[in-house]
Amino acid sequence: MFDYRYHALSLAAVLFALALGVLIGVAIGDTNLVSSAKSGIVHNLNAEVGEARKQADTLQDHLTAQESFSRGLYPLAVHELLNGRSVGLVFLGEPSDQVNSLVKTAVSQGNGTLATVVAVREPLNLTGIAREAAGTHYAGLAESPVLLEHFGELMGRQLVSGGQRVNSELLSRVRGGLLSAFDGQLTRLEGVVLVRSDPPGSVSAQESEADTRFEDGLVAGIGATGVRTVGVEMTGSQPSQIPWFKGHKLSSVDDLNEQAGQAALLYALAGANGSFGVKATADSLLPAVSSSTGAGP
Repeated sequence: MFDYRYHALSLAAVLFALALGVLIGVAIGDTNLVSSAKSGIVHNLNAEVGEARKQADTLQDHLTAQESFSRGLYPLAVHELLNGRSVGLVFLGEPSDQVNSLVKTAVSQGNGTLATVVAVREPLNLTGIAREAAGTHYAGLAESPVLLEHFGELMGRQLVSGGQRVNSELLSRVRGGLLSAFDGQLTRLEGVVLVRSDPPGSVSAQESEADTRFEDGLVAGIGATGVRTVGVEMTGSQPSQIPWFKGHKLSSVDDLNEQAGQAALLYALAGANGSFGVKATADSLLPAVSSSTGAGP
């Protein structure tokens, strides 16, 4: 005869079997559910990736067409901007073959000629320059900051005039001490492209002051001739020299390595005023067409 304990154990066994069955069923059901969900997600992702690739291909085709259009339009936009003018390239500090090549190409596309390329040796070799200037008013420039600035102004004037003005022989005489590089010929210039780099950290305060005096004089001398001067740099140039150019009231371009920068350079040489490029210091990417219409050298 079974007592209540037997019934309790039997009921417990039945409940345990039911619970085990439910758990196994749920596990099997979850596996199928997860597998089904995974298949659906993979299918949807594959479809989305395929659609994204199609869109990317379409955008790339559109971008290629736009770039082709820009390359075709560029020569028409800059042709004859310089109208046969002779342009000089002046490096204040170390010269750059890349900048030289970019400026030369841009000037050529604007129907101009890069006639003169010079690099001012910085820090200045004041002793060497004074020695080469012996017998002239500027032999004592190493001891006189004011005289050094006047010397810089004269060098700016003579660079633009091709040496055909007062003390016309001086630029040729001091060229060895003043310049670290010279290419082309001294001829009358109708535009100047200026590139500046900060002096190395080893430069003393006295040397830095001398360089500043000379640079201020040089820019003033070029400006006094009425010839357009445009400061340029690359997008990666650090530290940027645009504030320095602005401080000297020069138009500037901060993205010479881009086609837009080369176009801006030509328009600035043709008469457009402002700071152009992609950096925060720029007024706009390109000058307004009307700003350079009918501009002189």
